[in-house]
Amino acid sequence: MTTWKLAERAAKMNSSAIREILKLTDRPGIISMAGGLPSPKAFPLDAFSEACQTVMQRDGAAALQYSTTEGFAPLRQAIADFLPWNVDPEQVLITTGSQQALDLIGKVFLDKGSRLLVEKPTYLGALQAFTPMEPVAVGVDSDDEGMLIADFEKQVGTGADKARLAYVLPNFQNPTGRTMSDARRQALVETARELDIPLIEDNPYGDLWYEQEPHLPLAARNPEGVIYMGSFSKVLAPGLRIGFIVAPKSVYGKLTQAKQAADLHTPSFNQRVVAEVIKDGFLDRHVPTIRAMYKVQRDVMLMALEREMAGLDVQWTRPVGGMFLWVKLPEGMDAQALLAKAVERNMAFVPGAPFYAGEPQNNTLRLSYVTVSAEQINIGIAALADAIKASL
Repeated sequence: MTTWKLAERAAKMNSSAIREILKLTDRPGIISMAGGLPSPKAFPLDAFSEACQTVMQRDGAAALQYSTTEGFAPLRQAIADFLPWNVDPEQVLITTGSQQALDLIGKVFLDKGSRLLVEKPTYLGALQAFTPMEPVAVGVDSDDEGMLIADFEKQVGTGADKARLAYVLPNFQNPTGRTMSDARRQALVETARELDIPLIEDNPYGDLWYEQEPHLPLAARNPEGVIYMGSFSKVLAPGLRIGFIVAPKSVYGKLTQAKQAADLHTPSFNQRVVAEVIKDGFLDRHVPTIRAMYKVQRDVMLMALEREMAGLDVQWTRPVGGMFLWVKLPEGMDAQALLAKAVERNMAFVPGAPFYAGEPQNNTLRLSYVTVSAEQINIGIAALADAIKASL
């Protein structure tokens, strides 16, 4: 019998709580508000079909060949042109989804014991990506406008214990749906600059605004002190696995080397297809249709919560974009235990505990409204309310 001895970092790896819940709820009749999947109704199938044919007919051999690690030059240029500050395409690194971007950043900047600041709560996929590097993730108190600056300063640490990075999602944050105010963004950038703390700005949802465009990115306010992450998963299709990093030139080379070691390069065909689809202002025409669809579903969920949670000690966020909202249950109620009751009623959500770096708030949960119909939202929220009443 062969004995396989795992590396210490492998013991730190864990499965995504969301992925595990999706396995439990993948059955007929369940109304799942657990996954963070974009609606397949938003996928521009005709545009992709046409682009695939064009790429194969025009550049088929090159599209199927090995390519450069940095990415397809026209796509990097398009990303640089699209962003609301002066970006050199030489700063753009194409990644295999945002999740790879997180993995590369963790490998390049985090050692065992490195202090890492994150919001309370934060994206659990980031915690999952960073965990094998064995950092000490520290949650920073946050409110509806994002990280609280006073607690950010308090948690930075000193000497060998000083934070290496701070990871934030300013726009329609996963999991809470909240958006960082303009004043808080400016204060965070200025404080991070003064304390010499690099920022990681993750912005997968920024184009999915409903009422007004988000405030200027952190990276636009201090390009040398922020690594910016973006993705085409939420505005085109997640199966393509096309994300990107915009990094200061001082660290770009190391991120590129880390990517070379990981996968040589992101699939050339996918990059060329995306570049073909987005040329000639396609996103300016396509993304508003996604916003309009998601806004309707958000409104239905907010109305359902108002109706069904009446008289219950339940609170929730009111996102102005993105895909999620955050629910706070009555004090002392455990969302993990509540999930079992909800599944019995053919409804599922994600408990909030896995989104915390430290001490979790067990009476929280995340709901996604973008892959369920208005009818399903109404039925599902009624089922959730019934499960809450049964738990009181």
